[in-house]
Amino acid sequence: MGIILWIIFGGLVGWIASMIMDSKEGLLWNIIIGIVGSVIGGFIMSLLGVGGVDGFNLYSFVVALIGACILIWGVRVIRR
Repeated sequence: MGIILWIIFGGLVGWIASMIMDSKEGLLWNIIIGIVGSVIGGFIMSLLGVGGVDGFNLYSFVVALIGACILIWGVRVIRR
């Protein structure tokens, strides 16, 4: 059951990040963005000495959202 919750979490984070960054992608892309964004956000927070994504809470959501926005921005830079 845990993997299903992570997919839902990733989809929600990816969807909100795509709305913030004005990205028009599909559901699968939003899930991927959310999950990879969680990893990126957790990595960045660990470099700053703060905890990363550690569960389903508001802090983890914000960390994942920051990582997802950075991922969308990075993909746009690479595509240009």
